[in-house]
Amino acid sequence: MAVNPPGAPTLNGDLLTIHRLLQSPTQLERRLRTLKDMKFVADRILKQKYRTRGGSLLYEVSEGITTTRPIQAVSPGSTYPYATTQDGQAALAAVQDWGQASRLTDAAIKRRVRGGDELDRVLRKLLNTILIKVDSLAISAVASAVNRTLDATTNGGAWNGTNPNILRGLEMAKASVTDLDQGFNPDTVLLSTEMYAFMVSDDRVTNARRRETTDNPIYDGEIEIIDDLIVVKAPAARLPTADVWVFDSTQLGGMADEDEVDPGYVVTEMGVQVQNERIARANSWDIWARRPTVPVVVEPQAGVRIINARS
Repeated sequence: MAVNPPGAPTLNGDLLTIHRLLQSPTQLERRLRTLKDMKFVADRILKQKYRTRGGSLLYEVSEGITTTRPIQAVSPGSTYPYATTQDGQAALAAVQDWGQASRLTDAAIKRRVRGGDELDRVLRKLLNTILIKVDSLAISAVASAVNRTLDATTNGGAWNGTNPNILRGLEMAKASVTDLDQGFNPDTVLLSTEMYAFMVSDDRVTNARRRETTDNPIYDGEIEIIDDLIVVKAPAARLPTADVWVFDSTQLGGMADEDEVDPGYVVTEMGVQVQNERIARANSWDIWARRPTVPVVVEPQAGVRIINARS
């Protein structure tokens, strides 16, 4: 009997690799960590981490940093006068389970040109969907809570005007927060990609930066810090207005994630929980992702909104 030559290469090996990956929570978690471009704006503007149990969070808004009476001199032998601390207004936030599922078929793994990358494509789309939703929730919470405003017209001019002074406007915004004397230290500026374009191309900004260096935006298109403020930009569609927000991200608030993880879920560093299930009769896998969270703003006075920055 003649010995037949080996058969042509097939994708069975790739299929087996994907199945093993899907059956291993550890491998799935490593796969998620490779998607480094999945960055949540929400966790950059609301940096505090609140852990909830029972699906809700009780917190205080605008808690004072001083007592209710001024300090006074105490005579020898006298007792110190009592004063009460200032409590904030009580508020309650309910955690919502934001997520969705997608089905990955064996046929898609075997027959599509992406092959073993098909899982990455599905995970990326699930994470993108969650990213957009959670970001929108966090930005809306900040925009509705931070009601103090600074008019750019009289503080540096409109950013898209003929002769803007963006640095002055940012400094005035920082000063308006710091001068409240509540211990706030503005460290972040939130703006749309359009407003970022005005800022990064402004002559006064570009002339003030070092020229002979590769971190100049003329080379990489990025300004990560301006006027000691971390720059956080978001697509205009996620922002309610074309305004610019300057705030103390360490005091403004945080994301309240439910810390009770149900069995079978893999938790990523971004707070997203992922799980999968083999649907044998359908020759496929169900993959779903979620983030049980709610954005919480505890110190609305820690920020200010620059209005009329775009004329």
